[in-house]
Amino acid sequence: MIYVGVYVLLVHRLVLFDLGWCFLYLGFLLFLPINTPIVMQLLLSFAMGLTIDIFYDTGGLHAAAAVGLGFVRPWVLRLLTPRDGYDSVDTVNVHQMGWQWFSVYLTLLVLLHHATFFLLELGSFRHLGLTGAKMLVSALFTSLTLLIVQLLFSPVRRGRQ
Repeated sequence: MIYVGVYVLLVHRLVLFDLGWCFLYLGFLLFLPINTPIVMQLLLSFAMGLTIDIFYDTGGLHAAAAVGLGFVRPWVLRLLTPRDGYDSVDTVNVHQMGWQWFSVYLTLLVLLHHATFFLLELGSFRHLGLTGAKMLVSALFTSLTLLIVQLLFSPVRRGRQ
């Protein structure tokens, strides 16, 4: 609810050069605990995307892109599994997982979400250059914002045992 509230009341108005939008609500989906079941991820993704769609009358664009993110997230987590595996208490946290892991995770998933969202919004491949610029600038804007959120609000690294 906090992510939706902050996004709806404040962040959706932040636009960089008519190219970059910050989809802060993705933080809710990206920072779910690592061991969240896929069905729960998909349901939460759909609910979050549909809530944003209802506020902005976007006809399911946010829901479709968010469900795509929820579907791909377990594969990205498997791809990035540390040598020792994840602990049952691990969360997606820059302090706990490290800068390299977190930046790859964030970049992959935000770019996949934004590609889905902006290509669905476009509906064709006519203005692919402008759409590509929107994807990249928005992904950079969203990723930097979510990194700042992580640094400000996530607990500092605990020692692994």
